[in-house]
Amino acid sequence: MQNKTLSANPADVERNWFIVSARGKVLGRLATQIAAVLRGKHKPSYTPHVDCGDFVVVTDAASVRLTGSKRDTKMHYWHTGYPGHLRSRSYGELLETEPEEVIRRAVWGMLPKNPLGRKMLKKLKVYAGSEHPHAAQQPEPLPEN
Repeated sequence: MQNKTLSANPADVERNWFIVSARGKVLGRLATQIAAVLRGKHKPSYTPHVDCGDFVVVTDAASVRLTGSKRDTKMHYWHTGYPGHLRSRSYGELLETEPEEVIRRAVWGMLPKNPLGRKMLKKLKVYAGSEHPHAAQQPEPLPEN
């Protein structure tokens, strides 16, 4: 008799809530940990084509660390839709105005670029300060690797 490989079923996935503080943590290293939890890679029942990940609440996004000179040299680009309207802003400016967006973009870069990845990104909740409205879900601290 052969052993069967078990595949996760979307109806059977149990979702947990994790919380992590970004205070003093390096952006890329934090984003890899968050992306792994959003995908569900920390679970033994991980299945690539099923969203079996958990919710992640990130607090203190304004205090995340960028190594080297990325604060001044790394740029965020976007296009307004009009000819010649390519805009840019340094990550230092972005951290001051929209710190949640810095972490969200870093995590999005590590998730699949398809409908499943977009669904995973919706489970990421980022807040600039230490306050968050998810106390009712009783989030646990994110396990360190």
